[in-house]
Amino acid sequence: MAKIIGGVTTSHVPAIGGAIAKGLQQDPYWKPFFDGFIPVRHWLAETKPDTVVVIYNDHGLNFFLDKMPTFAVGAAPEYRNADEGWGIPQLPAFAGNQDLSWHLIESLVADEFDITSCQEMAVDHAFTLPMALLWPDQKWPVKVVPVCINTVQAPLPSALRCWKLGQALGRAVASFPGDERVLVLGTGGLSHQLDGERAGFINKEFDLQFMRSLVEDPTWATRFSTFELVEKTGTQGVELLMWLATRAALGERVKQLHTNYHIPISNTASGLMLLESC
Repeated sequence: MAKIIGGVTTSHVPAIGGAIAKGLQQDPYWKPFFDGFIPVRHWLAETKPDTVVVIYNDHGLNFFLDKMPTFAVGAAPEYRNADEGWGIPQLPAFAGNQDLSWHLIESLVADEFDITSCQEMAVDHAFTLPMALLWPDQKWPVKVVPVCINTVQAPLPSALRCWKLGQALGRAVASFPGDERVLVLGTGGLSHQLDGERAGFINKEFDLQFMRSLVEDPTWATRFSTFELVEKTGTQGVELLMWLATRAALGERVKQLHTNYHIPISNTASGLMLLESC
């Protein structure tokens, strides 16, 4: 049977792609951020996952305001990115794990989640940049399954609903008859607001409490409404929903192997966690 070996949660700011393209990994502004991924890469080299389930939010490359599903799962043979206007170079295509994709879709629908299944799907920086941070040679030794959560257009799914989605994903992977070793990668956040009167808003105290809660009290953030989360983290900080879904997929107990938190990355609080399933 398939097994989830652990999870990684991290930020996905477009400026990261620019820094990678310009070779700024040792620049004093960027070095604390990029150095945080070294222990994660060592762990990946040791554990050798076969497939990555990437939980992320699309920013308009694949879905736009006229058609914005609450939850979508990719079931394509491969996934490519395209120019989003950020000047980020296009990355090599990602091979899809279609068998696992359809199993997840069928299991989630059976669990009463209304899923949009995508047999063609473009993936944006929220997907590609975290993958490039984990495998900087961009040779992708893994297959992927994209899981997209709407954090762009109201109404958004609640934190509790995203937690339950993660739990359902965990059950679905565990029931897959293959022998895949699965990594769950949740991308987004942490606190940041890119526009409006609170542009540049960062809430370090809440971010760190949220990160601790994923180990000590993982459902802590589910007690907040979407509006409360926006108030505490900024309009884009609600992307922590992907972190919640990732943590829920890992099961009841996890072991924290590594963490990093760095401000600022393009007016964003950048977090990183490596959690191993127990």
